[in-house]
Amino acid sequence: MKSKQAHILLVEDNPLDVATTKRAFLAQGVENPIHVAQNGKIALDMLLGRGRPALWPIPQIILLSLDLPGTGGLEFLKELRNSPQLKACMVFVMTSQGSESDMTEAYELNVAGYIVKPIQYSSFLETIATLHSFWNLIELPN
Repeated sequence: MKSKQAHILLVEDNPLDVATTKRAFLAQGVENPIHVAQNGKIALDMLLGRGRPALWPIPQIILLSLDLPGTGGLEFLKELRNSPQLKACMVFVMTSQGSESDMTEAYELNVAGYIVKPIQYSSFLETIATLHSFWNLIELPN
């Protein structure tokens, strides 16, 4: 299956999780460009071009941690959904600890999925493979 070249924004503050995610993408043959932001404010600045050139094309897929310093994941998600140029981005929450209230709020903000990160690397590889298959099956707006 040929990979769509949708850009991906990974919003994650843990360098080990960033490296693990990138390694899992490489191991699964995911060649989509990946941009990384350490918190929600940096991610919004990157997307909206505040203080820097905006990412282009706008990443259509966002992998979002909820437990972030400064502007947290849910706050980022609220701002994203209120932005006319960003509200169509497909967001997958990827968190190490899932609470029922966070999950409910995330789905109320139209996330495409809420994933509690597996601890085993092999399970994480399967998660990435499933995500990759999903976004290659669906049509994304230009």
